[in-house]
Amino acid sequence: MLYKGSCHCGKVAFEVEGELTGAVRCNCSICSRKGALLWAVPHSKLRLLAWGDDLGQYTFGSHVIAHRFCRTCGIHPFAEDVSEGSERSAYVNIHCLDGLDLTAVPIVDFDGRAA
Repeated sequence: MLYKGSCHCGKVAFEVEGELTGAVRCNCSICSRKGALLWAVPHSKLRLLAWGDDLGQYTFGSHVIAHRFCRTCGIHPFAEDVSEGSERSAYVNIHCLDGLDLTAVPIVDFDGRAA
C-alpha cells in the first residue's frame, strides 16, 4: 500500500510503500520526547516529494540514526540509518501519515534507553 505523509506545514513531504502491520514506541531520550510511533521500512521504500533546505538532521549517541525534522514547523516525520548499502532502513513516524487510523495499528514497546 502507498501512504503519503508530511510535516505539519507541508514543506517536508514523502510517500512510503509497504504493509503497515505495526509500529514501535521507543523510549530512548529523543523518541520519548517526540512521542513518535515508528514504522521501519527499507530505505528504498521512502521517497521524498518535497524537502529543499527545510529538511534538518539531528544525530546523537553513536550517530547511526539521522533524525529528520522540518526546519520550519519542527515536526519529525522520519529517521534513517546512516549506513551505506542496500540494507538501510527508514523509520517513518506514523503520526505524520495522511488519513491513518492510529487506533488500528498494533504498537510494540522498545527499550531504546537500554540499547
